[in-house]
Amino acid sequence: MNIIIPMAGMGKRMRPHTNTTAKPLIPIAGKPIVQRLVEDIIATCNEKVEEIAFIISPAFGKDVEKHLCEVAEQLGAKPKICYQEVPLGTAHAILCAGDVLTGNVFIAFADTLFDAKFSIDKSKDAIVWTQKVDDPSAFGVVKMSDNGQIEAFVEKPKEFVSDLAIIGVYYFRDGDRLKLEIERLIKEGIMLKGEYQITDAMEHMLQTGVKFYTDQVNEWLDCGNKDNTLDTNCRVLELKQKAEKLIADSAKIENSTIIHPCYLGENVVVRNSVIGPHVSLEKGTCIEDSRIVKSIIASDSYVKNANLHNSMLGKSVSYTDNPKEVSLGDFSTQK
Repeated sequence: MNIIIPMAGMGKRMRPHTNTTAKPLIPIAGKPIVQRLVEDIIATCNEKVEEIAFIISPAFGKDVEKHLCEVAEQLGAKPKICYQEVPLGTAHAILCAGDVLTGNVFIAFADTLFDAKFSIDKSKDAIVWTQKVDDPSAFGVVKMSDNGQIEAFVEKPKEFVSDLAIIGVYYFRDGDRLKLEIERLIKEGIMLKGEYQITDAMEHMLQTGVKFYTDQVNEWLDCGNKDNTLDTNCRVLELKQKAEKLIADSAKIENSTIIHPCYLGENVVVRNSVIGPHVSLEKGTCIEDSRIVKSIIASDSYVKNANLHNSMLGKSVSYTDNPKEVSLGDFSTQK
């Protein structure tokens, strides 16, 4: 099986943090979003993964590419970096990994995490993972038939069709068929709001005999904006506190209280402070005389005399103020 991870979006809703860091590389409980996504897929689907294609913007740079290749190699798969130079939609992004779009293919967009155990039935043509939502009008949804198959894909229905929202995770038994469908979209110029959409390709596949099924995740964890990312960090810390080592041996905790679950990376220093619950401190960060709750502080930052809640600080930030909620990008200073 091959895995395709489209992640070329610039993450405008996550600014200022995505001004210098690609959104899928923002850390969640000590690991970049995309790394957690790939690890969870491989750990739960029980399938041999041959190749992982990361679809990125060329603007992400060589350091990002190197990190992504290391993620794939650590998981025993061959990495492939593919570029989407112009943001022309989900289907266009997937086609940028055309060489990998063959055979059994698992596709997951890198702006979401989930709690699930994937059981891939290879006898099925295609599987679309969904989550029940309270307001289906804000999502693309699947309409189910009486025989348990998907009978239609509906984008942001104004009237109730289904409460099963498409979360951006798919399995295709025949990746080559999907590739042909996306090529057809582009050749015929079939677009929605100036973009080629995977749902249009799937709808045509459905009408021409491909059988689609759905499966549900236990939880759908969004990383689309700052508040959702902090909520996801909270939930991942809760889910991983028994499965992963969240406090590095090199972390120094002096005259301080850690209220779990929290993540403290390599060489983190905490002095005269109360940290947690639901705080992630990346490697090399120093916290002094502060109270921090439900926050992510990226690597090599310094925080003193602060009372932070629901906050994100980027890399190499120096912060010695006292508001309750902030969002600062990399290399910022505030006093």
